[in-house]
Amino acid sequence: MERTDADDSRVVILYRGGRLPSWHALTPQQREAYEQVHVDRMLSEADQHGLSRLEGFKLITPQKAWERFWTIEFPSMTGARAWIDAETAPPYGRYGYYEYCLSMPWRVDYFSGWVTDPRPVSALSDTDPHRIPVLSADKESVVLLSFGRWRPESGELTPEERGDSERLARLDAVAHDYGLKRYEAFKLLGAQDDWQLVWILEFTDFDGAEAWIDAEVAPPHGHHSIRSFHFARRWAPDYFDTWPTSKPGLLGSD
Repeated sequence: MERTDADDSRVVILYRGGRLPSWHALTPQQREAYEQVHVDRMLSEADQHGLSRLEGFKLITPQKAWERFWTIEFPSMTGARAWIDAETAPPYGRYGYYEYCLSMPWRVDYFSGWVTDPRPVSALSDTDPHRIPVLSADKESVVLLSFGRWRPESGELTPEERGDSERLARLDAVAHDYGLKRYEAFKLLGAQDDWQLVWILEFTDFDGAEAWIDAEVAPPHGHHSIRSFHFARRWAPDYFDTWPTSKPGLLGSD
């Protein structure tokens, strides 16, 4: 895993969330009304605090109440705190599962050469984001979410003993052989028990994502790190691209 300083000029909320069973007990009219109040509130927060990124991913295999993963970026901690407070506010907030971690982008430029088949930049839209369409996942996208950290004993090993260079060579080969479309990494401000870094990788198909997993867990490096992987799709990108943001360039998108 990469041990280079994070970009501390940006604050990114990593949000693992979903709907509680009580949400589905509401009438369609109640859900529609609560959703509209929620979207209007969040658009206000985005405008007030300078939202610079909003992107969602839908897990292909939900983990209990965890259905979606989000990256939400602000230029300051004030905006991140205000967003979380607004998102969990009632009435909509009573029916959600919320797991938030604050992070910073990690090694923003280091692996830019690995992105060999970048996704085109989305065209600007003048669609009103207050009008909520039917939302769905982009079935043409294959996203691999990877969560991990070093095992405690790894700090006593040399890079050669951990197999760092062999791992990087394997991942570089996968990126070029399978047309990596995106490589992003974020480092938590406070480590969790089994992860401190999260990677977002996008491929043309599942073959590339599976090859990446095989390369990550291969020994010796795979023996010295803790990793978990989840397949996902981009969540309603056409809609969330209409939200007003000053987006920083994503690796492979400029």
